[in-house]
Amino acid sequence: MSETLRSREEIPQEYKWRLEDIFASDQDWETMFSETEKMIGLSAKYQGQLAGGADIFVECMEWADRFSLNLEELFTYARMRRDEDNRISRYQGMTDRATMLSVQAGSALSFIVPEILAIPDERFSEIRQDERLQIYHHYLENILRQKQHVLSLAEEKILAETGELASAPSTIFSMANDADLKIGPIKDEEGREIELTKGNFIRYMESKDRRVRQDAFTTMYAAYGKQINSWAAMLGASVKADVFYARVRHYDSAIQSALDDDKVPLSVYDALIQTVHDYLPQFQRYIQLRKKVLGVTELHMYDIYVPFVPEMDTHIPFEEAKSIAREGLKPLGEEYLDILDEGFRSGWIDIYENIGKTSGGYSWGTYSSHPYVLLNHQNTLDSLFTLAHEMGHSLHTYLSNKNQTHLYAGYKIFVAEVASTLNESLVMRHMINASNDSKMKAYLINHYLEQFRGTVFRQTMFAEFEKEIHAAAERNESLTADYLSEIYRDLNLKYFGSDIVLDEQINMEWTRIPHFYNAFYVYKYATGFSAATALAQQIVQEGEPAVQRYLAFLSSGGSDYPIELLRQAGVDMEKPEPVKQALDVFVELLDQLEKLVSE
Repeated sequence: MSETLRSREEIPQEYKWRLEDIFASDQDWETMFSETEKMIGLSAKYQGQLAGGADIFVECMEWADRFSLNLEELFTYARMRRDEDNRISRYQGMTDRATMLSVQAGSALSFIVPEILAIPDERFSEIRQDERLQIYHHYLENILRQKQHVLSLAEEKILAETGELASAPSTIFSMANDADLKIGPIKDEEGREIELTKGNFIRYMESKDRRVRQDAFTTMYAAYGKQINSWAAMLGASVKADVFYARVRHYDSAIQSALDDDKVPLSVYDALIQTVHDYLPQFQRYIQLRKKVLGVTELHMYDIYVPFVPEMDTHIPFEEAKSIAREGLKPLGEEYLDILDEGFRSGWIDIYENIGKTSGGYSWGTYSSHPYVLLNHQNTLDSLFTLAHEMGHSLHTYLSNKNQTHLYAGYKIFVAEVASTLNESLVMRHMINASNDSKMKAYLINHYLEQFRGTVFRQTMFAEFEKEIHAAAERNESLTADYLSEIYRDLNLKYFGSDIVLDEQINMEWTRIPHFYNAFYVYKYATGFSAATALAQQIVQEGEPAVQRYLAFLSSGGSDYPIELLRQAGVDMEKPEPVKQALDVFVELLDQLEKLVSE
């Protein structure tokens, strides 16, 4: 019997998110779209007037905020509808229209920052004395600190108009990767032909049957390899856009430009890479243990996902995953659990994979709506942790929206990954401590070590890859498919060492990583994981005081710089200690696993 994906219509309604909580109908979306289009014309009312006094300044800020909120709702709804089934042209069109409107809005709003910076210091200080502007203190301070990188009004307007062009590589990648790419069939453990998808790929890479793992691996990369030059052109164009914007804004490099948005010094990025390098011998020790436990003469890249204890049954249906996640998150207190329960029962989550649905998982939503979670649940342990991870994001969003104005509700990615990975850490601690079976405990520890591999070591390797290819573009070198594959292979060799066979297919893994289209994003997974590990330890050891600090952190949104928010929560990311603490936990777990598998 062939296993095929269901269509969207075949998925029961109770397993789908409720986007009607944003717009009751597509017509309501159209109504807001028309109203928002009209708001563009108001820019003429405020342009050139901000030095006139607090009244016009506040009115302009409120218009800009409402404008931004409308755009957020329009784009989010359209894109999430498209994500339900990327083949539907109606939602492709609505997403494109929302994107174009956002570009037009960016142009209409582009005068604000240059005009603020052009106000004479004495006059600006006078305007800021008005108590209605106190809410804008952090917003204005952040503008002033980046003054040297803000261009003239005319130049900012031109840059705003290029927004759609700059997003083209990511848009093309998304359509090629999610809507058009056909991977092909493989045979599962029982010899049944199944359709390999990006959503079920990891499930088959975790198969106990090595033949299935190898088939999934080779079939996946054969599909990407057929278009490798196209993927290289997409990624190269994205990198060149990053470099262009950094140069135009007078940054020394694209990475400096990307980090400055969070006010993160380059030393944090470099220290992460260096600290992870220091622990690579321990990571390679883990790879050696994997080879030993699996009992293979050669460890291949398609062997790195399969659990150490292959006979353990980890089939976890969604309802069970919810129950386990809730139990693991009990240390966060009743307030947190009440919101979690609301999310589970109130149409926040789109659970199962269907034809055309965007792969992976994410948390999204708007300031005016509850959060939403996209999943492609596969009844695996990974799917359980994806649920805990994305609900961490969603509760961060919920508490920030509840406690901050729209201006400050949005939080930076640098802190976002703390909320998600802390949830994973607490759920994993719970499962390990609750298990009395040495084999299950070994399995869970192995899975936790895999989270370190995927979130700290792998994402740091990605961060190195991004740094190198952007530096190459800044040297005016061509980012060909061969060059990108060579860089990627060298990094795999550095990280994994000589105890693994670097199958040639892994050279092209960069072709399928969507995060590379959001420059210098992935390092935040590693720093976030490190901060989350430290905070989880504090919550377990200190109890209520640490919980209250953490809930205050989740409620802070973007009201301060990310490093400051984390410092207030209890970790200082300007020091190497959080990364070291996380990797020390990796070493401790590895020691435990070595003992368990030798029993």
